[in-house]
Amino acid sequence: MGSEKDILALNAFDRSSVSSVDAELGEAVRRRLRSFGSASVLFYREPIRMERAEGVYMFDVEGRRYLDLYNNVPSVGHSHPHVVEAIRRQACALNTHTRYLNDVVDSYAERLLATFPPEVEHLVLTCTGSEANDLALRIAKTATGQSGFVVTETAYHGNTAAVTDVSPSARPGQPLPPHVRAVAAPDRLRSPDRDPGERFADDVAAAIADLEQSGAGFAALLVDTIFSSDGVYADPAGFLGPTVKLVHERHGLFIADEVQPGFGRTGAAMWGFARHGVVPDIVTMGKPMGNGFPMGGVAMRAPLLDMFTEDVKYFNTFGGNPVAAAAGHAVLDVIEDEGLIENAREVGRYLTDGLRELGHRHMEIGEVRGAGLFIGLELVHDRDGKEPAPKFASYLINRLRQRGFLIGAAGPFGSTLKIRPPLCFGKEHANMFLAACEEELRDILAPY
Repeated sequence: MGSEKDILALNAFDRSSVSSVDAELGEAVRRRLRSFGSASVLFYREPIRMERAEGVYMFDVEGRRYLDLYNNVPSVGHSHPHVVEAIRRQACALNTHTRYLNDVVDSYAERLLATFPPEVEHLVLTCTGSEANDLALRIAKTATGQSGFVVTETAYHGNTAAVTDVSPSARPGQPLPPHVRAVAAPDRLRSPDRDPGERFADDVAAAIADLEQSGAGFAALLVDTIFSSDGVYADPAGFLGPTVKLVHERHGLFIADEVQPGFGRTGAAMWGFARHGVVPDIVTMGKPMGNGFPMGGVAMRAPLLDMFTEDVKYFNTFGGNPVAAAAGHAVLDVIEDEGLIENAREVGRYLTDGLRELGHRHMEIGEVRGAGLFIGLELVHDRDGKEPAPKFASYLINRLRQRGFLIGAAGPFGSTLKIRPPLCFGKEHANMFLAACEEELRDILAPY
């Protein structure tokens, strides 16, 4: 049905086509390449020179407005004035490390931990989600005395060396490291005959057995609880329960990567794992914590941190700095004051229903899935054969970009549109997007 793709390559600008864009844009691209070289990743067939953003909109250097359905980082809205002011005010007062006591930092830690189940009672703050996942892997290895990890086949968890090892989508075409096993995501579209929770638990059990036989042993299951890069799999709520029970029976840990589904995005609760009625041993956080200000964190059961710090004196200079803590406080304020979890639930349901209605008229829509304001729209060549349509997905993404709608791709074949707008996204914005999708699906059926 195709081949797996590097997550960064999905919908990326082809550097070899720089001569095909207009002169001014082409020079801007060449300027970027002169500094960043082959590490540069730009979106869309025609890259955008962004200048500013506000709420659910972004604006390019020519003043053109784009409705943002892609960026989960500014979770409460681009340039939210309450967050901006909190950062400004704290930066004017103090910004340093956590070796000094500071009320802003300590009150933020208490407030954040209060959003978790009582078993998750300690916190380490980092600067990025990659750092958070790296630390989580180290804690799991120390706590269990084992080195093996189970992830999903198209997982992405960050970009340190250790975290890249457990991110198959970041190393396409390469064999998994000997201490990592990958299992299929709970895909009901192509495996409709088996309960997804039962199948996922069976696959994880087989992976654990293989790790134990190999000598690596089993340390932890690490999953993004919305299965974002796998193509967005959220239902049925609760399907992770049997797997987490199995993990604990096999003396491993469950690490919930909440960088993508956390902070209310699923519309059901603050955290994605809550939809499944499970309590993680370790929770990792990142991007949305500061609405764009770099911060991350690891929350965990207290004994795990105690075991880790017996041998390792971990310290992160900028993790938990007062400006980051002020940003984090402000994000929690906005989520609460503006009712963004409820908004994610209501608008997400409205948008999902609208997309499913489109699916009744357009056979290229194979499935609409997700939770809250995190939705996957699976595109196929033939709904009966369910063959992924990555070229059509790319074509549609770029057509929508030309119309002023920003969206991305996910899944092993790049055939799933990944819809995750800021949480202040409203029904009026959903209607704009649905109308654009309807027109494009009607008008572009085949030239891709």
